[in-house]
Amino acid sequence: MNIAIVGTGYVGLVTGTCFAETGNNVICVDINEEKVKNMQQGKVPIYEPELEHLFERNTKAGRLHFSTELNSAVEISDIIFLALPTPPGEDGSADLSYIMGVAEHLSHIITKYKVIVDKSTVPVGTAEKVHAILSKNLNSSLFDVVSNPEFLREGVAVEDFMKPDRVVIGTSSPKAQQLMRQLYEPFVRQGNPIYFMDERSAEMTKYAANSYLATRISFMNEVANLCELVGANVDDVRLGIGSDLRIGKRFLFPGVGYGGSCFPKDVKALAKTAEEYMYEFRILKAVMEVNRRQKNRLVEKVCNYFGHNLSGKTFAVWGLAFKPNTDDIREAPALHIIDELLALGAKVKAYDPEAMHHVKEIYGENIELTADQYAALEKSDALLIVTEWNAFRTPDFDKLAAGLNKKVIFDGRNIYSLENMKNLGFYYESIGRETIHP
Repeated sequence: MNIAIVGTGYVGLVTGTCFAETGNNVICVDINEEKVKNMQQGKVPIYEPELEHLFERNTKAGRLHFSTELNSAVEISDIIFLALPTPPGEDGSADLSYIMGVAEHLSHIITKYKVIVDKSTVPVGTAEKVHAILSKNLNSSLFDVVSNPEFLREGVAVEDFMKPDRVVIGTSSPKAQQLMRQLYEPFVRQGNPIYFMDERSAEMTKYAANSYLATRISFMNEVANLCELVGANVDDVRLGIGSDLRIGKRFLFPGVGYGGSCFPKDVKALAKTAEEYMYEFRILKAVMEVNRRQKNRLVEKVCNYFGHNLSGKTFAVWGLAFKPNTDDIREAPALHIIDELLALGAKVKAYDPEAMHHVKEIYGENIELTADQYAALEKSDALLIVTEWNAFRTPDFDKLAAGLNKKVIFDGRNIYSLENMKNLGFYYESIGRETIHP
């Protein structure tokens, strides 16, 4: 098939590259001329495992193209994916201006039947709004609007796309359903389902899924905080409840709160949708409040140890991306933690394997970004672990101890065993577990 992807952000680029991998002819369109030029020269604008390999293979094979020309891309394409940003407004509502603007443009240039696919995460009723805009200038026989939410986890997005748990497609059109089934069948050969439903249900499915996962994370963070008070070990609790098949093992790891481009935005948007329909979604309000507080936990632990005036103190921070295997720092807990440390008068030295160039744009010279993880430790009063990159899991502890002024670690991801920390003589605080004193 001939496919156009409008928007080359995280979702758009992964979607376009993976569709090209199954033999489709894909053209990715973006208004950012410099970004398009870089991609045409083989430069991948985001870090995602396996993406660069597929990107290179499909551009060389002539199946993956990049352009700033929407008109020509639409003309040659059968299916047009809208993978555009939907940033949250101050009230939590999703900003649909990019999607509606492109829909308006499409209404003037479509001359034969196209399937227009909302790939962006959008509120319930968006497909109808896109349909209404297109209908202003087009006969309804020339297009169908489909909702096809993405369920990609940053860090394993290529794997998620190539081998999805399920594909959700919202459409009331048999013609569009046939084309979408044909497009996705190569990805579900092992029998995973393609669910067809109405457009509103597909839109709700995306928000409900992410909000539920965010709820699990916040619930476990609350359990972890209570474990510290009652003397329980959240690691044991997590294993005990995760083995229950009704609950399952995933998204039960406590930490310093969720971040990224999806969970914070989607929880807010679903709560806003509920508000618009005069429904008080009380659980979501609690989830957001718990997550806001959880981002303070590590700094609270630091202040309990050092005092609330951190002037003259220097802290090493390992991990800046909101999760491992990505360079995405949107809503990253590390940024909140750094802001709090700076506000309390501390200096910060930080390292992340992939995200430092983005952090540099925010902080400039206000923090020190180091060449490697051990350089961040030099003359620091404590280490804060915020993102659980594999490179941090088995460090050279002798080198770690030698770099720090004192053997003090605040672990926001529980990546070290309590027994090992005790044997190594560290002061060690984590989330939901006992504090180790040397």
